[in-house]
Amino acid sequence: RIQILFELIAGTMNANLKPQENMALVQQIDPLFLARSYMRRRKFDLCIDICTVMLEKNPYDQCAWFMKAKALTEQVYVDEVDAEDDGIAELLMDENTIAQVSRPGTSLKRPETGSNTGASTSKGVRPMSQSGRPVSGFLRPGTQSGRPGTMEQALKTPRTSHTARPVTSASGRFVRLGTATMLSEPGGPFINPANVNLPKYAAKPGINRVLFDYFFYHENDIRNSLELASHATQEYKFNDWWWKQQLGKCYYRLGLFRDAEKQFQSALKLQPTVDNYLYLAKVFLRLDQPLAAMELFEKGMEVFPGETTLIVGSARVYEGLGEMEKSVREYKKVLQYDASCIEAISCIGTNHFYSDMPEIALRSFRRLLQMGVNNAELYNNIGLCCYHSQQFDMAITCFERALSLADKDNVADVWYNLGTVAVSIGDLNLAEQAYQLALTSDNNHCEAYNNLAVLVSRQGRNEQARAYYLASIAINPDLYEAHYNLSLLSQQLGDLNTGYKEIRKALDVFPDHVDSKNILDNIKQYFTML
Repeated sequence: RIQILFELIAGTMNANLKPQENMALVQQIDPLFLARSYMRRRKFDLCIDICTVMLEKNPYDQCAWFMKAKALTEQVYVDEVDAEDDGIAELLMDENTIAQVSRPGTSLKRPETGSNTGASTSKGVRPMSQSGRPVSGFLRPGTQSGRPGTMEQALKTPRTSHTARPVTSASGRFVRLGTATMLSEPGGPFINPANVNLPKYAAKPGINRVLFDYFFYHENDIRNSLELASHATQEYKFNDWWWKQQLGKCYYRLGLFRDAEKQFQSALKLQPTVDNYLYLAKVFLRLDQPLAAMELFEKGMEVFPGETTLIVGSARVYEGLGEMEKSVREYKKVLQYDASCIEAISCIGTNHFYSDMPEIALRSFRRLLQMGVNNAELYNNIGLCCYHSQQFDMAITCFERALSLADKDNVADVWYNLGTVAVSIGDLNLAEQAYQLALTSDNNHCEAYNNLAVLVSRQGRNEQARAYYLASIAINPDLYEAHYNLSLLSQQLGDLNTGYKEIRKALDVFPDHVDSKNILDNIKQYFTML
């Protein structure tokens, strides 16, 4: 086995030397130094293989044990600073009680109630996600599905465009990662938590942190991680901020948010760090306290002026509350310190686009293209900006490039936008085909159902149009266009009762829609005449 491992390593070395020379060179290198070199270059598989061979020779080699545990942890490491998607597990098992009717502008569950939300967040200008949040310019955890308000909404929210499975909790992702890595180890896991004397290892400064990371990230054993962190905190007489931070992470993973808040605040008192501010803000956002998170970000920026992660966190909270002007102001502040921040550039460009400034938005998206970003979403956005800027030749070229780069997760949006362009130029046959292709790629695309129903109703197929409208409403009840169009169709067919109900639902979703108000007045006048 050692000979095979050396041959594998020799094959990754200098290609200008002969294989025999590479083999001789590898055999002269200290294995521990070689493992450390592969660890530094993030070639974790080769590092693990070398450490495994060293541990077979000497099972008590702490250096090899340390290196292998570190490499196994780095393979599955997931940054926990960003908020994760809340799904059906959180809705069913969360025992924390928060205010059901919050004050306007103080809850992420009702972002449109803020007094400072401008016209750029109007549902007639900027599309909304299924959770009621304005569409963001950057896909990140927590923006794809939002916070499900009810059990029914959580079940209806798909995880991706090609599966109907609802979004699961983040803990489920960690469990799947840990199980897969355990199966990859021949003979079982590398470290069996049941056989580890946690108080003993908690007192060893060089090993306890690596052991905690292995339990927490690799094995997803939160109970033993919490016990190890508790013993280590006592060993250091409650004066080590790092262990208090790990205790907060364990409590957060277990759903004990108030206990996690206490640990993160205690860690901040001992040692103010950027991670502690971000973790504590994550707890506040999970408890639906965005104003407390904003206050914390402001305190953090006083301690760490110019820290872009804190400014980005503040901009995300403003965006979640629907205060786009403040969000754009924070993103512009980010670009003063980091001119290559992709999230800031994309969010500023999206805000310009929905503020009826496609030419300025095009500059932001072209900047991303110059930075090396090459994906279907970017070309799709550039195509839309070119189309609204009357640059039709460039728009078609960008959409073709977006289709060539698109996968099954985003191809539906590209076809939907192509259908919208086809409607604008008067090619209704192409538009209908594009919407049907969008629904073929993603049968939960509510906007495509709505637009396809409009085209079908123009051809006189009213029953089919009604079915499309109902499908759109079933997927996303907050899509006011579907309610409005279904009300119009019902009035044309003489069903004024259904038309009245649907127009009321449209106004509940978008109270400022003028056309809906006019139709409601006409229906009320007709009922009065009867």
